[in-house]
Amino acid sequence: MVIVTGGAGFIGSVLIWKLNQKGEDKIIIVDSFKNSNSSSQKWKNLSGLRFYDIIDKEDFFDTISKMRYKISAIFHFGAKTSTTESDFGILLKDNYEFSKKIFYLAVEKKARFIYASSAATYGDGSAGFDDNEEKLEKLKPLNPYGFSKHIFDLWMKKNNHLTISLGLKFFNVFGPNEYHKGDMRSFVVKAYEQIKSQGFVKLFKSYHPEIPDGEQKRDFIYVIDAIDITIYLFERGVTGIFNIGTGKAHSFNELVNAVFSALDLHPKIEFIDMPEQIKNQYQYFTQANISKLEKLGYNTQKLQLFKEKIKDYVINFLEKDKKTIGSV
Repeated sequence: MVIVTGGAGFIGSVLIWKLNQKGEDKIIIVDSFKNSNSSSQKWKNLSGLRFYDIIDKEDFFDTISKMRYKISAIFHFGAKTSTTESDFGILLKDNYEFSKKIFYLAVEKKARFIYASSAATYGDGSAGFDDNEEKLEKLKPLNPYGFSKHIFDLWMKKNNHLTISLGLKFFNVFGPNEYHKGDMRSFVVKAYEQIKSQGFVKLFKSYHPEIPDGEQKRDFIYVIDAIDITIYLFERGVTGIFNIGTGKAHSFNELVNAVFSALDLHPKIEFIDMPEQIKNQYQYFTQANISKLEKLGYNTQKLQLFKEKIKDYVINFLEKDKKTIGSV
């Protein structure tokens, strides 16, 4: 039996889709469907997928203690993911304390533990984007979300838990199954919606003199590729922290142009002021160092088809109003 926390969410549900493709359907999904419009819509991500059971997050530990199934792996992808969440108490409870409990459960059940970290832990990138555990202490996240993920990475390292676990630092993931995430959806879908509704896309101005407007860069990765890497690492039984990115940063100008191109339209961009509350938390550049992944033999060249991946998402999902990968 495999447990997937956050299994109805964006990345977690695509993981279940991939596991189904590989013949695995003995899956217990753990998630929360309460308290918000976004959470109440997540069930749609499970349509068309095969799984054994669903457990609400609040009931999980009580329910799992009564089960006698052999648990082979726990994919802990559940988290509070808002990069603008200002209540660190919420983040501490959901992203740090809850994660520790899930790890201890994995140890108790003698199950493999795979968890989602984040590129937000790298902050402004001044310490680089190297997924070397020895460099974790040098990272300085820019927002509470990134810090909540960072301190769990540090806890795992300080207690030597990374020697028996796999941590995944996801960069900017986009693709089907993200529709419910509200303002935390990828900019690919936001750009698409702006084009459809008003014919142009708004981008934040740059406040770094050496970086032109729209040339702020991110390592954008298609969710299908992110899960492909996840399964590749899982099947090889590797441990430690790995970046889940393409190794190539692209600007927001490039992203928007790719969306316009997919729709066979001429690009129209308007640059707007950045809200004051995020100016000091804004990452101007992220780019995963994927050398560890390359050394394992993963074909990283297939990650580099940036425009093609955006076109696939736009044409085969957004244009067809297919919000979930299970509907394909």
